[in-house]
Amino acid sequence: MEERITGVMIYYYFVCQRKLWYFVHEISMEAENENVMLGKLLDENSYQRGDKHINIDNVINIDFIKEHKELHEVKKSRAIEEAGIWQVKYYLYYLRQRGVEGLKAKIDYPLLKKNLMVELTREDEERLERIISDINAIKEQTLPPTFSQKRICAKCAYHDLCFI
Repeated sequence: MEERITGVMIYYYFVCQRKLWYFVHEISMEAENENVMLGKLLDENSYQRGDKHINIDNVINIDFIKEHKELHEVKKSRAIEEAGIWQVKYYLYYLRQRGVEGLKAKIDYPLLKKNLMVELTREDEERLERIISDINAIKEQTLPPTFSQKRICAKCAYHDLCFI
């Protein structure tokens, strides 16, 4: 299994580790999911200025960067806000590991007309290192983590796979 950890993996780690396992084992259910399609449409039609969809090493995919070294992640809602925060912290961490300093980050919620500033602390870096280790352990499992129902299950692209 490939060693790279992507921003999506960090996001799924907080959303559902079973979903993370499916994702890292290339079991994809998201192509036809309405919520995923709505999120992509929202991203494509929001914030028309700035460099968009900046892919770095096929590891992180920043929605856009504005002047003054500020990267942005666009989210549909705050339903899984913690996952989005840690995804953005990982972007900052990943870039810092490659010598990029002085970046700021913001999560934008265009439907809510709100945004949230995100910073990376030394404690966050230490936690991310533990999370990366956990993700690598999940990748090595031969079976997905045990199912535990959550509030978000009804809207998840993997719903049918978990509930069959």
